[in-house]
Amino acid sequence: MSACSTSSLQQKGLLLIVSGPSGVGKTTIVHEVIRRLGGEFSVSATTRARTERERDGVDYHFVDQEQFQKWIDDGRFLEYAQVFGRSWYGTLHDQVEHALGEGKLIVLDIDVQGAKNIKDRLPATFCIFVLPPNENTLLKRLHARGREDEAAIQRRFAEAQVEIEFAKNSGVYDAFIVNDDLEIAIDQVCDLVRARRRA
Repeated sequence: MSACSTSSLQQKGLLLIVSGPSGVGKTTIVHEVIRRLGGEFSVSATTRARTERERDGVDYHFVDQEQFQKWIDDGRFLEYAQVFGRSWYGTLHDQVEHALGEGKLIVLDIDVQGAKNIKDRLPATFCIFVLPPNENTLLKRLHARGREDEAAIQRRFAEAQVEIEFAKNSGVYDAFIVNDDLEIAIDQVCDLVRARRRA
């Protein structure tokens, strides 16, 4: 795990982590929170393949294993981890450090493993986990995305169950939001963030 100075990262601003299983709607929530509250999205790096809808440098920095390892060696990550034994994901600390130094809200859309790693090092990080109303709804949403075959959907569904259980027992998350109605969920996250910034 690479390290960088944590003192500079905690001077100003707010680092918000939003996590949740695939299909729960967290990406939509994150972008709307950023739009409403004037935040900044932290673009993570990953070794996984880019989907047709994703844009390099906007959704993720898509890199190969060699480049990712070079960034590890160069100390560019605030945190990094291999998720479910497959692809690597990492948070580049330059953007986070700069935004916090300017007193901005910076938002990370990362998994529970990454959230725990950052929370351990930066306890002031505000972490929210987005839950589905129930498992059947989540499975329907995964199917509705139309991105993957049945085997991949079932794998994501199984991973989601593990992720939710870990999140609930990890002590990492400051709040849990159920995304039953998207607008209500967005309002709830915005209200929580506003309250945290006033505290």
